[in-house]
Amino acid sequence: MAMSVGEIEGLIRSALPDAEVTIEDLAGDGDHYAASIVSERFRGLSRVRQHQLVYAALQGRMGGELHALALQTSAPD
Repeated sequence: MAMSVGEIEGLIRSALPDAEVTIEDLAGDGDHYAASIVSERFRGLSRVRQHQLVYAALQGRMGGELHALALQTSAPD
C-alpha cells in the first residue's frame, strides 16, 4: 500500500517540528518520492545521521509502504 505526500510529511513533522519539508512524487505512483528537509536538529550532524533521523521518523515504513525516498537534508543557513 502506497503512502501519500501528506502522510510522509506528517510523520516527518511529528519527529522534527521545526522542519521545512518539501516532498515530490517522482513517478506519480505514490511509491517513489524525493524529500528536501531543512531542520535545526540537523546542525552539526553527519549526512548519514540526518538521514537516520528521517528514517526513524517514518516509523519502519521504508521498504514496505514507502518503496523509495531520495533525501536531501540540511540545517538552515
